Amino acid sequence: MDPAEFRRRGKEMVDYIADYLENIEGRQVYPDVVPGYLRNLIPDAAPEHPEAYEEIVKDIERVIMPGVTHWQSPYFYAYFPTGSSFPAMLADMLSGAIGCIGFSWAASPACTELETVMLDWLGKMLNLPKEFLAGTEGQGGGVIQSTASEATLVALLAARTKILKRLQAENPGLAEPEIFSKLVAYSSDQAHCSVERAGLIGGVKMKKIPSDTKFSVGGEALRKVIEEDKAAGLIPFYCCATLGTTPSCAFDNIMEIGPICNSENMWMHIDAAYAGSSFICPEFRHLLNGVEFADSFNFNPHKWLLINFDCSAMWVKKRSEIIGAFKMDPLYLQHDHQESGLVTDYRHWQIPLGRRFRSLKMWFVFRTYGLKGLQEYIRKHVSLAHEFESLVRQDKRFEICGDVVLGLVCFRLKGSNGLNEKLLKTINNGRKIHMVPCYLADSFVLRFAVCGRTTESKHIQLAWENITEIATEILQELQQ
Repeated sequence: MDPAEFRRRGKEMVDYIADYLENIEGRQVYPDVVPGYLRNLIPDAAPEHPEAYEEIVKDIERVIMPGVTHWQSPYFYAYFPTGSSFPAMLADMLSGAIGCIGFSWAASPACTELETVMLDWLGKMLNLPKEFLAGTEGQGGGVIQSTASEATLVALLAARTKILKRLQAENPGLAEPEIFSKLVAYSSDQAHCSVERAGLIGGVKMKKIPSDTKFSVGGEALRKVIEEDKAAGLIPFYCCATLGTTPSCAFDNIMEIGPICNSENMWMHIDAAYAGSSFICPEFRHLLNGVEFADSFNFNPHKWLLINFDCSAMWVKKRSEIIGAFKMDPLYLQHDHQESGLVTDYRHWQIPLGRRFRSLKMWFVFRTYGLKGLQEYIRKHVSLAHEFESLVRQDKRFEICGDVVLGLVCFRLKGSNGLNEKLLKTINNGRKIHMVPCYLADSFVLRFAVCGRTTESKHIQLAWENITEIATEILQELQQ
């Protein structure tokens, strides 16, 4: 494909994408395929000779689209949103064209420097404490990770290295295996499974702190477990607090947890993967109060800030503590400016070496929408969630199962878990809308998350109509 054909094919693909998104609600939101469907639609080996581009494009609808779950559909209410906007797609196109692997400043100065500035821009939108910003002289700063899971792991490994160095400095006779065997980390029993996985990968005990009736962890619950573990000879070193849990969008009390972590010399990491985007709105910023106690903070702009996956923003107060855990400096990666104090080499801030030019997406989106436009988008989703909550509350057959703070509504039919399992299965089998469940206090609960960029009130109304029709049918069957 030469530049002339690329121009033509590129315009065709932009048209295809625009048509796809413009008409997405006409597609069935969840695919009707069985595992292994795709293998039988394509050859079992790559072609030996080139194929016509037209044939490849034809196969998008024949092979790919039948098996696509349409996350951008206004009828997709599962999990949490995944960001998407035309400016972000255009930025991704440019990133692909530049094709740099930005592991160091020298590998592509613009890739590194724009990322540093964009994380400062976003940090200021959130009104983060200045200790988290790089600026020109700060000790902290931000980095784009692939996912919140990766940010949680990076923070845990940095905390592990920090406690190891401190204990060995205090007692040079202590061996690493002896220290590691006693380390213990904490998270809420509502925390994402990736936090538990971080403990597995990091080779440390990860204990779940019991949450209260609001599905939140407070200071007393954490303190109690810490005291028990210290009495048992363990070494508390890390706590992951969650703001906006996956099951119910609950918020740990970081105003209580933070001072405890600080007094115990424990690293506090805050995972706000979904909810973090809302903190750019002044009316939701109080949910982040207590971040000043944290060592690291993370959320996913690729969830709710109109930035396409992947773009997970992470800030640390002291970047030296991250770099100290991951720094490897072979000769082939060194460059003239690395010790100047003027540049950042992001390979020292992450698990992988290579990294894409992801900050372009932030730059395009922030400039196209502006802070006001992004705030309006968040507020619209929250308003739609409250509209759905109101519909649920008006139907006495249903109950709301958690506070509706942002764009997630947890609800269920009054009755058994089996009844609600049947309700959700029937809804999803109908494929008019798509949701996923969770357990809250041993109850099977349906999660309704406002996700699509183009979701409007009419889609909420149609979704509720679908839910209530199916609920009525199921309840009538039971009565018979």
